[in-house]
Amino acid sequence: MTKRFITFTILICSFLQVFSQKENTIAVGFYNLENYYDTINDPKVNDDEFTPDGANAYSGKVFIKKVENLATVISQMGMDKTVNGLSILGVAEIENADVLKVLCNHPKLKARNWKVVHFQGPDERGVDCGLLYNPALFKVIAATSLTVPVDSGDRPTRDVLYVVGNLSGDTVHVFVNHWPSRRGGESATREKRKTAARVSKHVIDSLMNINPYTKVIDMGDLNDDPINASLTEVLATKWKIDEVQKGGLYNPWTSFYKKGIGTTAYQDTWGIFDQIIISYGFLKKTGSGLQYKEAVIFNQNFMIEKFGQYKGYPKRSYSNGVWNDGYSDHYPTIIFFTKK
Repeated sequence: MTKRFITFTILICSFLQVFSQKENTIAVGFYNLENYYDTINDPKVNDDEFTPDGANAYSGKVFIKKVENLATVISQMGMDKTVNGLSILGVAEIENADVLKVLCNHPKLKARNWKVVHFQGPDERGVDCGLLYNPALFKVIAATSLTVPVDSGDRPTRDVLYVVGNLSGDTVHVFVNHWPSRRGGESATREKRKTAARVSKHVIDSLMNINPYTKVIDMGDLNDDPINASLTEVLATKWKIDEVQKGGLYNPWTSFYKKGIGTTAYQDTWGIFDQIIISYGFLKKTGSGLQYKEAVIFNQNFMIEKFGQYKGYPKRSYSNGVWNDGYSDHYPTIIFFTKK
């Protein structure tokens, strides 16, 4: 047997092994799409700045480029470890279902035949959460929108999107969140995010009372870091797998945060607001179904700002009101599961 044949055989075996691993890996992502509006002025919401005559001169040309840029990022997410890319993508800061459908029909994504789940919410700026999914890998069973209560006189905030579906044979409960911002200060707005966290936690607790192995994915732009009370107290997340009890929640992003790695930056300080939290059912090593493999922040070189005030930050769509030909001011996050 020649050395060339042996080398060729090794290469083929390696390729088959990698392909098999990718075929048995499922990816779930979250991405804040940063003010992903259409160009139409909706009189019911405060979207004026994202119209052709608005402060940002948000023209049809800019919209098309925004779609192109988002599709570039999303089409690459998870492709290094899976055959089909993302099975599910939770999104935030989107105006309506139409902009998501335009995104799904972009040439870089169209072949995946992605579908959309969206409900119009009460946010005054008209932005909501949504879910994109590959119908070959995720089958929607039910979906609804959960209202986040606010104090009298406060502005309404984004609803929590709740979708139940079958993900590669497992029934999975998915929550997509965009909790209240820190405008006005972290401490002044802390209770608002704790209130928002209780919306999904209430449902999760009910599910876990029935079956502590229920598989839950609670994701979103939480406007809080993994160490904040909304996560550690309200959701009661743990950052070490061996500390997660039956019915509990695991937050893999705490270890990233402790290393100074983040998804968004403010005043040269990195935070990791974009989190995907999973339940104990994904962590148990016995039995069949989806099991947690790893978490990653998707921050490719082309997504990093190279110049100016925000050098080193995520390359945002707009910078000081001027189109920056960027992607988002957040990096997306991905959780990978292995099929057993």
